[in-house]
Amino acid sequence: MLIRGFDEGDWPAVRTIVEEVVRAGDTFPYDPAWPDAVLREVWLEAAPGRTVVAVDGDRVLGTAKMGRNRPGPGRHVATASFMVATDARGRGVGRALATHALAWAREQGYAAMQFNAVVEGNEAAVGLYRRLGFAVVGTVPEAFDHPTRGRVGLHVMHRFL
Repeated sequence: MLIRGFDEGDWPAVRTIVEEVVRAGDTFPYDPAWPDAVLREVWLEAAPGRTVVAVDGDRVLGTAKMGRNRPGPGRHVATASFMVATDARGRGVGRALATHALAWAREQGYAAMQFNAVVEGNEAAVGLYRRLGFAVVGTVPEAFDHPTRGRVGLHVMHRFL
């Protein structure tokens, strides 16, 4: 598996992954009715941020975007988001993307990384982030309407770099 910068030819595969994750409705607060142009705008991170893909040969297994969590006085804290194709889960793709994002943030001079909205019931993501040194620093109660669990909390997760 290789992690590399996104290029335009990756969009059809990335869009498929984004649509699949959004359609499931259990991890991202994105609207499944959004058209392609909105998905592109939301997922493809503008400079100085970065969007990457995890590939195995020509196949895109997952994607990540990373950049500033906030501008101005908050510009020293990075954030990132990750999506992995359903049939590629459990193979270390998410860990590789998250490790890449952490390394990128360090190289860019960020002091910390913060995830603003990790769905409380997303055990795979919460567990991975904890193993990578993140801590839940707060939970917004009932902030996410999960398709099978009803309203669940959104964790804010943080780690220093």
